[in-house]
This record gives sequence, C-alpha cells and structure tokens, in this order.
Amino acid sequence: MSLKPTPFDDFIAPVCHEQIEILLQDEHIMLINKPSGLLSLSGKNPLNLDSVHYRLVQDYPDITLAHRLDFGTSGIMLLAMNKSINAQLTKQFQARTVIKHYESVLAGHVDDDSGRIDYPISKDKTNFPRLKVCYEQGQSAISDYHVLERLSHPARTRVRFSPVTGRTHQLRIHSQAIGHPILGCDLYGTAQTQALAPRLLLHAVELEFDHPIHHQRMKINNSSPF
Repeated sequence: MSLKPTPFDDFIAPVCHEQIEILLQDEHIMLINKPSGLLSLSGKNPLNLDSVHYRLVQDYPDITLAHRLDFGTSGIMLLAMNKSINAQLTKQFQARTVIKHYESVLAGHVDDDSGRIDYPISKDKTNFPRLKVCYEQGQSAISDYHVLERLSHPARTRVRFSPVTGRTHQLRIHSQAIGHPILGCDLYGTAQTQALAPRLLLHAVELEFDHPIHHQRMKINNSSPF
C-alpha cells in the first residue's frame, strides 16, 4: 500500500546557483555563509538532493551540521568535521550558550525600539509545513529584538533578532505574531509582503560559541546582503 504524499513532498527547490562561502575552517569545525535558497539537508524528494550537507560531504565525508538554517535564510552556519565534535557542539546549543543574531526586514513600522517576543510554538496539523503559536501544546519560544532603522515607501523596519530559543521557523512566526511579517516570507506573510522582496529577508549575521577543543570563545560576523 502506497502512502499518500503530503503537500510538502511535492515541493521542488529551485536550482541554487550561489556557492557556499567558507568563513573559517580548522581540523575540527567549519563556519560557512549559507546562500538563501539552499536546503541545509537534502529533502526526502530525490529532486531535492542539493543542500549544504550534500555539497560539503563531497570533500569532507565526515562533516555534520551543528544546526540548520531555513531554506530561505542565509548567513552563518556552524558545522562539525566529525561526529565527536558535533556531539560537543550540540551540548552547547542545548545549554543555550551559543548566541545567535539575525538581521531582518519586517513589514510596517515596529512601535517599540526593542522588546521580547514570548509565544510558544507547536505543529499545525491542519496546515503542514506551517507551525503556529499555541499556548496549550506549544514549546517555549523566545525572541529578543532591537530596531536598527525604520524605512518608508513602503513602511518597513530593519531589526536585529537575538533568539533565546531555537524553534523551527521561530523568527518568522514571531514576526507574524506581532503583526510585522518578514518580507519575502512564503509561509507566514501575505501575498503583498511576500512580493516586496525577491527572497526571505532573514540573515544570520553573528554566531558566538566556545571552540569544542581549545574552548576559546569565538565570535563570527557576516554582514547582511540586503
């Protein structure tokens, strides 16, 4: 008996012509600049083979992802050169000692110059692959933000996000929840806000963590392309 595919199984990622930029590398870790429009891991659909992992494993057979970025998100990603290093990095993510910062452009003008968004997130069984804010069954999700500038014609706000937790789609859902979806977002925006940008305007600009071997605190920066 064949299983009926979910709607998301039919998604075919457009060809990503941009290359992965290696920002820093040693025998234990690699930090890259992931382009927007490239999967972090290959999808279940065989036509979605191209991904960060698929490209890098050709030259680094033991490399693993310490974390992931959404398909449309660009910016800094941390990878481990082997499973042992990955286990050490995973402990840092679980302990929330890894500090991540993102830059984004939201629809409309955000009123407060800074704030905290605290909305729990859960699966949306009726609208896969979307997630939703849910106080009854959702997992804790917290995002801090700081306004960098407010733009006009049309009204937009450039913000710096500092997620405290790392839930899937967290920044996109939280932006929508406060009434200011990220421009270019196909899942949590409107047709109008999606049309205002050629891609999801979300970029991982900074990552801070402890090196898994010599334990030196590291801070990597990568400026936003938009």
